[in-house]
Amino acid sequence: MAGYGCEGGDLGTLQGLLGGSANGDAVGQFLCGKLDAISSQMLSTTRAVDETYLLFSAYLVFAMQLGFAMLCAGSVRAKNTMNIMLTNVLDAACGGISYYLIGFAFAFGTSPDNLNGNGFIGHHFWALHGIPDANYDYSFFLFQWAFAIAAAGITSGSIAERTQFVSYLIYSSFLTGIVYPIVSHWLWASDGWLSASKSVGPGGLLFGTGAIDFAGSGVVHMVGGIAGLWGALIEGPRIGRFDKSGSSGIVFRGHSATLVVLGTFLLWFGWFGFNPGSFVHILVPYNGGIRGNWTGVGRTAVTTTLSGCAAAITTLFGRRLLDGHWSVLDVCNGLLGGFAAITSGCSVVDPWAAIICGFVSAWVLIGFNRLAARLRYDDPLEAAQLHGGCGAWGVIFTGLFASKNYVLEVYGGAADRPYGLFMGGGGKLLAAQIIEVLVIAGWVSATMIPLFILLSRFKLLRISPEDEIAGMDVTRHGGTAYLYQDGSQDMKLTTFNTKSSKMTTDGNGAAATGMGTATPGPFNDPV
Repeated sequence: MAGYGCEGGDLGTLQGLLGGSANGDAVGQFLCGKLDAISSQMLSTTRAVDETYLLFSAYLVFAMQLGFAMLCAGSVRAKNTMNIMLTNVLDAACGGISYYLIGFAFAFGTSPDNLNGNGFIGHHFWALHGIPDANYDYSFFLFQWAFAIAAAGITSGSIAERTQFVSYLIYSSFLTGIVYPIVSHWLWASDGWLSASKSVGPGGLLFGTGAIDFAGSGVVHMVGGIAGLWGALIEGPRIGRFDKSGSSGIVFRGHSATLVVLGTFLLWFGWFGFNPGSFVHILVPYNGGIRGNWTGVGRTAVTTTLSGCAAAITTLFGRRLLDGHWSVLDVCNGLLGGFAAITSGCSVVDPWAAIICGFVSAWVLIGFNRLAARLRYDDPLEAAQLHGGCGAWGVIFTGLFASKNYVLEVYGGAADRPYGLFMGGGGKLLAAQIIEVLVIAGWVSATMIPLFILLSRFKLLRISPEDEIAGMDVTRHGGTAYLYQDGSQDMKLTTFNTKSSKMTTDGNGAAATGMGTATPGPFNDPV
């Protein structure tokens, strides 16, 4: 941003206009001093507004953890509710420590002098040492931590209902401290080898453009989804999900559609921090000053909304045609798939293109779900299909539909910078996007497969069949999320009169009444 103070020969110009006398020199000095003070104050105000905007975006992204918790709780059986809720809490807690100690350094630890860039991994700001500096403040760390724990939350959904608690602690710390930060360094750091905003370090932009993954269809959603894919494959399906012949066994439905819908709306709300917040700075004008990042923020919120809406409606009618019913659970997942897909290109595509993104993402999710059933792959939340599959589609979509004007506004560069293939920008951006998909899939597989295999080899991954059938709330967490039996079910009414009712107890000492055992309510199903 241009300053408002005296720059270059401004003081000499003022002095000349004032006649060059001693009084003119003094007045010129005085005016320049005032203008410099105004400029300094304006710059401080701009920084304060940007940091406040980023902080509130971080709060919104963190609120998505509540959405994940509700979605996960509603999507599992009641007997595992406490377990999945606790894993969501500890994804944030373990991720907070690991991302603070090493994760942020791996992700954004560019050399302070910008001379010793490393395109693969960062190596500064360990435990936030050196923060704040000219580039990053504490608000940026908080925002990026919220992204990191979102990736870990995705993985926990894929391996729900059958995973030992210690495994969650290990993989969550590993994912948020090492695996995810290195991918985010590639795409989002100023010296990342795949970054569309690379400005320091050896080499230039890949294919003259770098890969555009604005808010993380690949960085967040693919990382979490692919990690979950390997975890679920190595663990195997839940007991009873498929029979010995490989045919579909029991279709385990989540115990609360209410929680699923609540979680979906909370995630939708949080996505308005996830995508628009990724601008980081809001007070950045474009040419002319009428348009700026504030315009991009609004457009990004619109494209995010439209993609999710298109995906939800497509899923509604698609599942009706294929399965013969209107399913609110499928619609919620379809909606989230549309959000995961648009996250990559939300800032650089037109609203009409976002509708195409959502439409295709719905069919991607439906197709991967059917493939998963054929391959006997069991994912209680469809997390790998939704975040991995739709996230990959979103990265490719950006290479097809990115608009030239938006790419230049958001990322800058020369006028001949490549943009979307279908928008007339050639195939270079699409090639970079394909490389992003491949390297993320390869990196996450190369790191998470050995981890899950080691956990399995040391019998730290999967719980025992007895615990799985009984449910982890009772066997591992000392109780249940819902109070099925509190003793009142054994009460029996015996005697009534006009003044009082007398209570007796049964042989076990429980209060008893004479009208028989109460009929179990809808939440008394122990499954």
